[in-house]
Amino acid sequence: MSVWDRGLPLIALLALIGLAVLQLATFAIARRIGRYNVVDVVWGLGFVLVAVIAAIVGEGPANRRVLLLILVTVWGIRLSWHMFQRTSGGEDPRYTEMLARYGSGPGVALRRVFLMQGASQWVISLPIAVSAAAGPTRGAGWILVVAGVLVWLTGFAFESIGDMQLKRFRANPDNRGTIMDRGLWAWTRHPNYFGDSCVWWGIWLIVASAWPGVLTVFAPALMTYVLIRGTGARLLERTMADRPGYREYQRRTAYFFPRPPR
Repeated sequence: MSVWDRGLPLIALLALIGLAVLQLATFAIARRIGRYNVVDVVWGLGFVLVAVIAAIVGEGPANRRVLLLILVTVWGIRLSWHMFQRTSGGEDPRYTEMLARYGSGPGVALRRVFLMQGASQWVISLPIAVSAAAGPTRGAGWILVVAGVLVWLTGFAFESIGDMQLKRFRANPDNRGTIMDRGLWAWTRHPNYFGDSCVWWGIWLIVASAWPGVLTVFAPALMTYVLIRGTGARLLERTMADRPGYREYQRRTAYFFPRPPR
């Protein structure tokens, strides 16, 4: 049986519908509360939604469906809770800058923020859908599963520890007006984004353990591109560029991939 016979079209369709409903509902909430950064809260939850659909509808091996459901759910809920706490303080400067450039009307925000995010979620989550409809993992494929879990654990550690270190740094009044350059933030200017990328490369390795999962390599590549060049690190660097000490921090600290500080 092929992935088409094991429910891939239905999984992909239900995921598309579910993400569209989620983003439209989030847009309505954003309009009501007057800030668009609430979209960040549902970034992780959207992937959890797809993982749940894939685990229920897919006809591939249950052990792999459950493993991916657990990994995506743990990552997604932690991230969404973190973003819920972080975004409650006011609008994200990244969205302010984006909407100032392209227009601040609700139609622009819907297209460029919410629907764009929903489309990205759907494409990036395709490996989960493919894996849920793929055949069993055989032979040396289990090496990829183990490697994928290890890469996922590395990414989850970078992301969660980096977020925790930054939260503690900001909570200390003595650090006001200074640049966070300690812990993981001394090794990379974006440990959370680097960790996020690793999480999805780890998921792809698990998916690649059964044909045709290897063909979905475009998904973690897209996620990494979004984190580095899209709405992630690049926009954040632009908003931070004029802060005192940030240029020096850039000179001594890696942009994305960790290395010892200079």
